[in-house]
Amino acid sequence: MSATSPAAAPWQQYICRACGLIYDEAVGDPDSGLAAGTRFADIPEDWACPLCGVTKQDFELHTAVTIDELRARAAAGSGGVVVSGTADISIAAGVGVRRSAVGVVVVGAGRAGWQVAEELRRADANVPITLISACAGDVYDKPLLSVAMARGLDAGAMVKERGAAAARRLNVRLVAHAQAVRICTDTRTLRTTRGNFRYAQLVLAHGAEAACPAALPKEYSWRINHLGAYQRFRQALGAEPRDVLVVGAGLIGSELANDLALGGHRVTLLDVQAQPLARWPAEQAGTPVLQAWQDKGLPIRFVGGAVVSQLTKAGERYQLSTACGQTFHADQVVVAAGLQTPGKLAQSARLHWDNGIAVDAATLQTSQPGIYALGDCITIAGQASRYIEPIARQARAIATHIVQGAGPGYEHRAVPVRVKTTSCPLTLH
Repeated sequence: MSATSPAAAPWQQYICRACGLIYDEAVGDPDSGLAAGTRFADIPEDWACPLCGVTKQDFELHTAVTIDELRARAAAGSGGVVVSGTADISIAAGVGVRRSAVGVVVVGAGRAGWQVAEELRRADANVPITLISACAGDVYDKPLLSVAMARGLDAGAMVKERGAAAARRLNVRLVAHAQAVRICTDTRTLRTTRGNFRYAQLVLAHGAEAACPAALPKEYSWRINHLGAYQRFRQALGAEPRDVLVVGAGLIGSELANDLALGGHRVTLLDVQAQPLARWPAEQAGTPVLQAWQDKGLPIRFVGGAVVSQLTKAGERYQLSTACGQTFHADQVVVAAGLQTPGKLAQSARLHWDNGIAVDAATLQTSQPGIYALGDCITIAGQASRYIEPIARQARAIATHIVQGAGPGYEHRAVPVRVKTTSCPLTLH
């Protein structure tokens, strides 16, 4: 730890260019062994971002910028296009939005949606931005949902900024608790349950939803894919140790099993594969994780080769049966069987579909003029990349293309995957 006193050198913050995580010197990173007060310069070079797994070299000094400062930069000619008045211009495919009272409409207030709003605002201090959110739009780090118990986080403590506060900070019109229903491309209108919104450019950032195997009814099992679901799940668990079944031992299922066990619950982890984290066979990722759980005495029982045939409720508990005749009982059942992109909104706009919303690899434009997409809902050449790291780069590419009509574009590349099984953290490729 640096000997420099806080009085001589105020605590600073550094932001991950990949995922947006902020390292605060005053707080440190206790999970990685960095005590509060650890200066960024004193962090070991092999330290990795606890959210996305990139290196220390991918962090830069961070200073929060207010909307007034952005407008001042714009007026001075150093920060995008100055927009004033309410004049409209016609928007053609591939032409940047420079002056429009209609502006940009973003669907989704997760990390992808807010990241687009941030990047748009950095590029243009005054372009109108409307953010449509199915929830309150609160800003939080979604990866924390699978490590909250290990870190002693209350479900409500994960909110970094309330949606209303973020909207004020960025001068964004936030339409909360609204479902996007239909895209009318002929009139450039988005229909929602809280009214219709015209757009000059539309950005789809609504993410993916948890897959729902037929044998696992929604009313009997949890899909933890957002903060609201996680808060309700924690409330259902209560304060006493519970028996929890986790179906699916991929990235999220393994992290949740690890976290639940550290929280004092008894976990049975099921998967059709013979090992956890079977998506990375070359790295044999499941073996060290299973060994770490055993060495630490965590109450996690892994059962491979388990194909679920039925889930029923008996009294206050649940009974799960497999195709090979095994039976398991639990107080709560969590399904982590992968993600799928909802297609209704894309279909309404006749967007090209390829295992998700197909986008151009460089511009992230869809097949319809003026419509972009990013994050968990997109595919490039048929491949999804549902990780944190690409989102900031995708948002930057979209914002640049919208404001300037061109730009360096998005570079699609393989990313490191940080497996936050805190008993045995891994970085996979």
